[in-house]
Amino acid sequence: MLQAIAAPTEPLHPLLRAHRFRLYEALPWLLAIAVFFVFPGYRLLATQILCMILFALSLDLLVGYTGIATLGHTAFFGTGAYVAALLAVNGWAEPLSGLLFAALSAALLGGLSGWVVLRTHGLTLLMLTMALTIMLHELANDFDDITGGFDGINFENTPIFTLFEFDPIWFGVNYWYVLAVLFVLFLLIRTIVYSPFGRMLIGIRENSRRMHAIGTPVHRRMVAIYVISSAIAGVAGALWVQVQGNITTAVLSFELSGEVLIMLILGGTGRLYGAFVGATAFKLLENSTEQILGTDQPYWMLAIGLLLVLTVLFARRGLLGLFEDAAALFQRERL
Repeated sequence: MLQAIAAPTEPLHPLLRAHRFRLYEALPWLLAIAVFFVFPGYRLLATQILCMILFALSLDLLVGYTGIATLGHTAFFGTGAYVAALLAVNGWAEPLSGLLFAALSAALLGGLSGWVVLRTHGLTLLMLTMALTIMLHELANDFDDITGGFDGINFENTPIFTLFEFDPIWFGVNYWYVLAVLFVLFLLIRTIVYSPFGRMLIGIRENSRRMHAIGTPVHRRMVAIYVISSAIAGVAGALWVQVQGNITTAVLSFELSGEVLIMLILGGTGRLYGAFVGATAFKLLENSTEQILGTDQPYWMLAIGLLLVLTVLFARRGLLGLFEDAAALFQRERL
């Protein structure tokens, strides 16, 4: 009896240990809260960064964790954006239900397209995902009587929970709204990554043939994560247009697909917080370059290109990897 009581407890399963929150994981959220109060003049930019972080996180589930190469993730971002905007224009302006419908519509598109395109690999997969985005962009342009085309459409949302009016500056309701949605969906993404399903996705990324050989339904698992990723991207798109009160065909542009992929590479793929670092670095560099040069010309892309080349050459794990290496070096020096 005494031996049984005194016996050491069994060690936790590696997945349970990985799922435990660590103290440093609070840092991005504390910084996000601090930014609101310390930099009040940049709340609109900070809100856009939060939307892009969520968009990059959705892409990371495919590129970083499953190894699905795609150049058309904007299709789901834009679908969610247009669904939320068109609902608001036609009288359904409640923002939270707009997010739900945006997620469902993007997930439906992801399921239908993913079942087909995920049967291909490599260059064919890249071209098919890119073609989907281009087709949706052209449809949005052609049906300009509905979508507003290049000029876009303006709309207003009803207050959140009928209490909080959308306000980008003074009370910052937009900012807290986006931050809250990002936090909830980040918890969902984190749970997926550290679950057995998430470990299965990493196995597919490393060797899909071996996973198929041991009985894993590889295609169905890939379609499942494709649908989840599409739904999250749809929410990011809906948030993007809700806080701005307007939408244009830019939400379906191929350039946006490239930008979010660059954000992910800069921050580090297959890393939960890589999207945070990459999206922030990208948007800050874009904003600061335009302010310094005093022009809206895309000269900032030169700076982004140089940073991307340096990251690929000297920081294979992204900017987040550099921070981790610096922290590890500092800890060794203290010891």
